[in-house]
Amino acid sequence: MGQLRNRSNGSVLAGRVRFARGWGERYVGLLTRAAVAADEGLWFERAHAVHTLGMRVAVDLIFVDAEGRVLRTDAGVRPGRLSVACAGAKGVVEMGSGFLAAARVDVGDVLVLEDGS
Repeated sequence: MGQLRNRSNGSVLAGRVRFARGWGERYVGLLTRAAVAADEGLWFERAHAVHTLGMRVAVDLIFVDAEGRVLRTDAGVRPGRLSVACAGAKGVVEMGSGFLAAARVDVGDVLVLEDGS
C-alpha cells in the first residue's frame, strides 16, 4: 500500500493505493469489491484503458502518461462499461468514486505512487 502524491504541488491525495501487479490482479482489479472508499485504489501501469464489466461500484479514473502526467480524468464511471480508454495514456489510476470531487487533480499535474511495499 502506498501514498498517491501530486508531485506538482506536493500534496498527498490518498493513502491506500497500490500498483496492480501480475496478470491476476490486473484482470480482477476492484471487481470483487462491494464498496471502494474514495481514498483507495489501484494504479495500472502500461495501460491506456480499463473496463468496469462485472463491477458493483462506480470508480473515478485518472489517465496518465509515462511520467505520471495527468492526461484526463473521468469521475463516477459506472459498472458495465466494456472499455474506457485514453489515447496516449501509459497508465490508469482507478480510485473509489468521489475521489476526484474531494482531491484536486488537474490535467497536467504529475502523480506519483510512493509504494509502501
